[in-house]
Amino acid sequence: MIEREVALQNRLLGMLKAEDLDLILPSFTLHECAPGKILQEAGVDVRYCWFPLSDAAASFVVAADANHLVDAALVGREGAVGGLVSFGRLPAYARAHVQFGGRFLRLSLSALTQARQQSPGIGNWMSRYADCLVAQLFQSAACNASHTIAQRLSRWLLATRDRIARDEIIVTQEQLGEMLGVGRSFINRSLRQLGLNGILASRRRRIVILDVDQLTATACDCNERIREHFDQVLAGVYPQESDMIAA
Repeated sequence: MIEREVALQNRLLGMLKAEDLDLILPSFTLHECAPGKILQEAGVDVRYCWFPLSDAAASFVVAADANHLVDAALVGREGAVGGLVSFGRLPAYARAHVQFGGRFLRLSLSALTQARQQSPGIGNWMSRYADCLVAQLFQSAACNASHTIAQRLSRWLLATRDRIARDEIIVTQEQLGEMLGVGRSFINRSLRQLGLNGILASRRRRIVILDVDQLTATACDCNERIREHFDQVLAGVYPQESDMIAA
């Protein structure tokens, strides 16, 4: 059986009462997932919930057209992907794949359904997280429609830093362009300007954040809006700066 200390590497699981966590703990399986692994596919019935541990993270991506997928939300140790949100084996609207590799806990929907029937607290926990994820998706849509590429790029880097607890982010310019729905030339231009301002160092397949305060000043305030909603609905789940110190 998965040890409780392992499950608590996911902050959302850490919000459960001890007796509720005990209901689902025996049903978890631990998986080491590489970047790019598909956790759920659009149009296919959802069968599992996946909980990122520590510095692992997954992305929801949706089709912009027949040839392009755009990042809709990044989920790290503050959340989960899969049936926790759908409340059942409904077809997934978005693909979810591993963005930053690491360990994930997997829970079958049958085990989650059984636990929810035994404890109203688990159903309430699921509903509150679904509300937070929807808020994140709404804010992402508003951000994409209203803010500059530099603001959106800065926001994505900060959101990623929150989730993986590192200042070094392994990502290519092509991946950034796909996630933000813009061409590589626009990403390159923004990265170059942030580099000239001493905010970032861009290296092959990785970006190092040098000045968090300046990056925050460059970004829009969408991350803070999402953080505030998490704090209202699931206080203590959204990653804090203290996690960086401990990482």
